[in-house]
Amino acid sequence: MMSEGASEAEAVRRNWLVDSRGLVVRDRPGLTQHKLRYAHDHAPIGNFLTAIDTFKPTAIIGVAAVGGAFTPEVLLAMARINDRPIVFALSNPTSKAECSAEEAYRHTGGRALFACGSPYDPVTLDGRTFVPRQGNNSYIFPGAGLGAIASGSRLVTDEMFMAAARALAYLVDETDIKQGSLYPALPRIREVSAHIAAAVAEVAFKRGLATTPAPNDVIGYIQSQMYDARY
Repeated sequence: MMSEGASEAEAVRRNWLVDSRGLVVRDRPGLTQHKLRYAHDHAPIGNFLTAIDTFKPTAIIGVAAVGGAFTPEVLLAMARINDRPIVFALSNPTSKAECSAEEAYRHTGGRALFACGSPYDPVTLDGRTFVPRQGNNSYIFPGAGLGAIASGSRLVTDEMFMAAARALAYLVDETDIKQGSLYPALPRIREVSAHIAAAVAEVAFKRGLATTPAPNDVIGYIQSQMYDARY
Protein backbone atom coordinates (compact mmCIF):
# COMPACT_ATOMS: atom_id res chain seq x y z
CA MET A 1 0.00 0.00 0.00
CA MET A 2 2.83 2.38 0.82
CA SER A 3 4.43 1.69 -2.56
CA GLU A 4 1.17 2.85 -4.14
CA GLY A 5 1.22 6.13 -2.23
CA ALA A 6 -0.41 5.42 1.13
CA SER A 7 1.28 6.67 4.28
CA GLU A 8 2.53 4.09 6.76
CA ALA A 9 -0.22 5.09 9.21
CA GLU A 10 -2.91 4.69 6.54
CA ALA A 11 -1.53 1.33 5.40
CA VAL A 12 -1.51 0.01 8.97
CA ARG A 13 -5.01 1.38 9.58
CA ARG A 14 -6.39 -0.61 6.65
CA ASN A 15 -5.13 -3.92 8.03
CA TRP A 16 -6.96 -5.62 10.89
CA LEU A 17 -6.02 -8.81 12.70
CA VAL A 18 -8.32 -11.46 14.13
CA ASP A 19 -6.87 -14.21 16.29
CA SER A 20 -8.29 -16.97 18.47
CA ARG A 21 -9.58 -14.37 20.94
CA GLY A 22 -11.27 -12.19 18.36
CA LEU A 23 -10.39 -8.78 16.97
CA VAL A 24 -6.97 -7.46 17.97
CA VAL A 25 -7.72 -4.11 19.64
CA ARG A 26 -5.44 -1.74 21.49
CA ASP A 27 -6.82 -2.11 25.00
CA ARG A 28 -6.82 -5.92 24.97
CA PRO A 29 -4.35 -7.18 27.60
CA GLY A 30 -1.53 -9.56 26.83
CA LEU A 31 -0.91 -8.62 23.20
CA THR A 32 2.44 -9.75 21.83
CA GLN A 33 4.73 -7.23 20.17
CA HIS A 34 4.02 -8.27 16.58
CA LYS A 35 0.29 -7.75 17.14
CA LEU A 36 0.57 -4.38 18.86
CA ARG A 37 1.36 -2.54 15.63
CA TYR A 38 -2.00 -3.57 14.18
CA ALA A 39 -4.01 -3.18 17.38
CA HIS A 40 -6.45 -0.37 16.61
CA ASP A 41 -8.78 1.62 18.83
CA HIS A 42 -12.08 -0.23 18.57
CA ALA A 43 -14.58 -2.04 20.72
CA PRO A 44 -13.84 -5.76 21.13
CA ILE A 45 -15.37 -8.11 18.56
CA GLY A 46 -15.37 -11.74 19.55
CA ASN A 47 -15.74 -13.54 16.24
CA PHE A 48 -14.52 -13.38 12.67
CA LEU A 49 -17.91 -13.14 10.97
CA THR A 50 -18.94 -10.10 13.01
CA ALA A 51 -15.59 -8.47 12.21
CA ILE A 52 -16.23 -9.00 8.50
CA ASP A 53 -19.72 -7.53 8.73
CA THR A 54 -18.27 -4.56 10.64
CA PHE A 55 -15.26 -3.69 8.49
CA LYS A 56 -16.37 -5.07 5.10
CA PRO A 57 -12.90 -6.16 3.94
CA THR A 58 -11.96 -6.68 0.31
CA ALA A 59 -9.64 -9.56 1.25
CA ILE A 60 -9.25 -12.15 3.99
CA ILE A 61 -5.91 -13.89 4.47
CA GLY A 62 -5.61 -16.98 6.62
CA VAL A 63 -2.14 -17.77 7.99
CA ALA A 64 -2.87 -19.05 11.50
CA ALA A 65 -3.37 -22.76 10.68
CA VAL A 66 -6.89 -22.81 12.11
CA GLY A 67 -8.70 -25.33 9.95
CA GLY A 68 -12.14 -24.29 8.75
CA ALA A 69 -11.86 -20.67 9.93
CA PHE A 70 -13.38 -19.48 6.64
CA THR A 71 -16.81 -20.94 7.26
CA PRO A 72 -19.61 -20.93 4.68
CA GLU A 73 -21.08 -17.94 6.51
CA VAL A 74 -17.76 -16.06 6.26
CA LEU A 75 -17.49 -16.81 2.54
CA LEU A 76 -21.09 -15.83 1.90
CA ALA A 77 -20.50 -12.55 3.74
CA MET A 78 -17.40 -11.82 1.63
CA ALA A 79 -19.41 -12.48 -1.53
CA ARG A 80 -22.21 -10.22 -0.32
CA ILE A 81 -19.78 -7.36 0.36
CA ASN A 82 -17.56 -7.72 -2.74
CA ASP A 83 -18.06 -8.42 -6.43
CA ARG A 84 -14.74 -10.33 -6.47
CA PRO A 85 -13.83 -11.25 -2.89
CA ILE A 86 -10.16 -12.11 -2.31
CA VAL A 87 -9.88 -15.30 -0.26
CA PHE A 88 -6.39 -16.53 0.61
CA ALA A 89 -6.49 -19.73 2.66
CA LEU A 90 -2.74 -20.08 2.97
CA SER A 91 -2.28 -22.42 5.93
CA ASN A 92 -1.07 -25.95 5.40
CA PRO A 93 -1.21 -28.90 5.54
CA THR A 94 -4.68 -29.39 4.09
CA SER A 95 -6.15 -30.25 7.49
CA LYS A 96 -5.18 -26.76 8.68
CA ALA A 97 -6.54 -24.89 5.65
CA GLU A 98 -9.06 -22.17 6.42
CA CYS A 99 -11.28 -23.50 3.63
CA SER A 100 -10.96 -25.70 0.58
CA ALA A 101 -10.91 -24.43 -2.98
CA GLU A 102 -14.30 -26.00 -3.61
CA GLU A 103 -15.78 -24.24 -0.59
CA ALA A 104 -14.32 -20.88 -1.59
CA TYR A 105 -15.70 -21.01 -5.11
CA ARG A 106 -19.04 -22.59 -4.23
CA HIS A 107 -19.98 -20.22 -1.41
CA THR A 108 -19.02 -17.14 -3.43
CA GLY A 109 -20.81 -18.27 -6.58
CA GLY A 110 -17.51 -18.68 -8.39
CA ARG A 111 -16.55 -15.04 -7.81
CA ALA A 112 -13.71 -15.57 -5.34
CA LEU A 113 -10.14 -14.70 -6.26
CA PHE A 114 -8.61 -17.61 -4.41
CA ALA A 115 -5.15 -18.78 -3.41
CA CYS A 116 -4.23 -21.68 -1.15
CA GLY A 117 -1.31 -23.01 0.79
CA SER A 118 -2.20 -26.64 0.14
CA PRO A 119 -2.74 -28.19 -3.30
CA TYR A 120 -6.30 -28.72 -4.56
CA ASP A 121 -7.69 -30.31 -7.68
CA PRO A 122 -9.59 -28.18 -10.22
CA VAL A 123 -13.13 -27.29 -9.21
CA THR A 124 -16.07 -27.43 -11.64
CA LEU A 125 -19.01 -25.22 -10.73
CA ASP A 126 -22.00 -24.45 -12.99
CA GLY A 127 -20.09 -25.51 -16.06
CA ARG A 128 -16.98 -23.46 -15.25
CA THR A 129 -13.66 -24.95 -14.19
CA PHE A 130 -11.47 -23.19 -11.64
CA VAL A 131 -7.82 -24.17 -11.17
CA PRO A 132 -6.69 -23.24 -7.63
CA ARG A 133 -3.25 -21.66 -7.43
CA GLN A 134 -0.95 -22.14 -4.48
CA GLY A 135 0.27 -18.82 -3.11
CA ASN A 136 3.53 -20.28 -1.94
CA ASN A 137 7.27 -19.71 -2.11
CA SER A 138 7.64 -21.07 -5.65
CA TYR A 139 6.40 -17.80 -7.12
CA ILE A 140 8.76 -15.37 -5.35
CA PHE A 141 11.79 -17.02 -3.76
CA PRO A 142 13.44 -18.70 -6.80
CA GLY A 143 13.24 -15.50 -8.84
CA ALA A 144 14.39 -13.32 -5.96
CA GLY A 145 17.37 -15.59 -5.33
CA LEU A 146 18.26 -15.71 -9.01
CA GLY A 147 18.15 -11.92 -9.31
CA ALA A 148 20.41 -11.49 -6.30
CA ILE A 149 22.91 -14.08 -7.51
CA ALA A 150 22.94 -12.92 -11.14
CA SER A 151 23.61 -9.31 -10.10
CA GLY A 152 26.05 -10.32 -7.37
CA SER A 153 24.08 -8.16 -4.97
CA ARG A 154 25.75 -7.55 -1.61
CA LEU A 155 22.36 -7.30 0.11
CA VAL A 156 18.81 -8.55 -0.37
CA THR A 157 16.54 -5.66 0.59
CA ASP A 158 12.88 -5.01 1.26
CA GLU A 159 12.80 -2.95 -1.93
CA MET A 160 13.83 -6.04 -3.88
CA PHE A 161 10.98 -8.07 -2.48
CA MET A 162 8.55 -5.25 -3.26
CA ALA A 163 9.88 -5.22 -6.83
CA ALA A 164 9.44 -9.01 -6.98
CA ALA A 165 5.83 -8.79 -5.77
CA ARG A 166 5.05 -6.03 -8.27
CA ALA A 167 6.57 -8.01 -11.12
CA LEU A 168 4.47 -11.02 -10.14
CA ALA A 169 1.29 -8.92 -10.07
CA TYR A 170 1.94 -7.60 -13.58
CA LEU A 171 2.20 -11.18 -14.87
CA VAL A 172 -1.39 -11.95 -13.88
CA ASP A 173 -3.59 -11.74 -16.98
CA GLU A 174 -7.32 -11.73 -17.70
CA THR A 175 -7.35 -15.50 -18.09
CA ASP A 176 -6.08 -15.84 -14.52
CA ILE A 177 -8.69 -13.40 -13.20
CA LYS A 178 -11.55 -15.09 -15.06
CA GLN A 179 -10.70 -18.44 -13.54
CA GLY A 180 -10.58 -16.94 -10.06
CA SER A 181 -6.87 -16.47 -9.35
CA LEU A 182 -4.50 -13.60 -8.56
CA TYR A 183 -1.49 -15.75 -9.48
CA PRO A 184 -0.20 -16.82 -12.91
CA ALA A 185 -0.55 -20.45 -13.94
CA LEU A 186 2.20 -22.64 -12.50
CA PRO A 187 3.35 -23.89 -15.96
CA ARG A 188 4.54 -20.29 -16.52
CA ILE A 189 6.86 -20.50 -13.51
CA ARG A 190 10.10 -20.16 -15.49
CA GLU A 191 8.80 -17.04 -17.22
CA VAL A 192 7.58 -15.70 -13.87
CA SER A 193 10.92 -16.41 -12.18
CA ALA A 194 12.87 -14.70 -14.98
CA HIS A 195 10.82 -11.50 -14.73
CA ILE A 196 11.01 -11.47 -10.94
CA ALA A 197 14.77 -12.01 -11.08
CA ALA A 198 15.11 -9.15 -13.57
CA ALA A 199 13.11 -6.85 -11.27
CA VAL A 200 15.30 -7.78 -8.29
CA ALA A 201 18.50 -7.33 -10.29
CA GLU A 202 17.33 -3.91 -11.53
CA VAL A 203 17.07 -2.76 -7.91
CA ALA A 204 20.57 -4.05 -7.20
CA PHE A 205 22.00 -2.18 -10.21
CA LYS A 206 20.03 0.99 -9.40
CA ARG A 207 21.05 1.09 -5.73
CA GLY A 208 24.72 0.32 -6.31
CA LEU A 209 24.48 -3.05 -4.58
CA ALA A 210 25.50 -5.16 -7.58
CA THR A 211 29.04 -6.48 -7.95
CA THR A 212 28.58 -7.24 -11.66
CA PRO A 213 28.11 -4.63 -14.41
CA ALA A 214 24.56 -3.94 -15.54
CA PRO A 215 23.87 -5.67 -18.87
CA ASN A 216 22.11 -3.91 -21.72
CA ASP A 217 19.41 -6.61 -21.77
CA VAL A 218 18.64 -7.54 -18.17
CA ILE A 219 15.92 -10.10 -18.93
CA GLY A 220 18.11 -11.75 -21.58
CA TYR A 221 21.02 -11.89 -19.15
CA ILE A 222 18.80 -13.41 -16.45
CA GLN A 223 17.49 -16.06 -18.84
CA SER A 224 21.07 -16.97 -19.75
CA GLN A 225 21.76 -17.67 -16.07
CA MET A 226 18.84 -20.08 -15.60
CA TYR A 227 19.33 -23.83 -15.44
CA ASP A 228 17.72 -25.86 -18.20
CA ALA A 229 16.88 -29.15 -16.51
CA ARG A 230 17.08 -31.34 -19.61
CA TYR A 231 19.50 -34.25 -19.82
